[in-house]
Amino acid sequence: MNKIFLKKIIAQNSKDLQVISACCSGSNIKLKNIKFLKENRLFLISLDRYTRESKIEGQKIKSIIKFEFIDSSKSKNIDIRDPNSTLELLTIDIFKKQNNYEITLLFLNNAFITLTAEVIEVTLEDQKIK
Repeated sequence: MNKIFLKKIIAQNSKDLQVISACCSGSNIKLKNIKFLKENRLFLISLDRYTRESKIEGQKIKSIIKFEFIDSSKSKNIDIRDPNSTLELLTIDIFKKQNNYEITLLFLNNAFITLTAEVIEVTLEDQKIK
């Protein structure tokens, strides 16, 4: 019997964030599963991703990406009127801009979300295997 372990990856720098980006590339995200909790400075994404890092490659896993210490969130080319629309995540990128970081989530069809934060604190946590 193959034992499957759920992952928890914590990113505190750009190299760590590249690992989370690689794990989540190609994931499907329903718009209604993206939440910005401004008062708590949290940005949460619930997504269905395919495993690339285990023996059972291609299996779907329900995961959550939690971005902490987020000051602002901006989106472009995303129709927020349809909460059931699905976005496909291509990559997560990071840029240093003055004293802040800009974390960009790039989706298919040139849609993107940019998060602004003073520090990098991102967690990818698997919830369950689908």
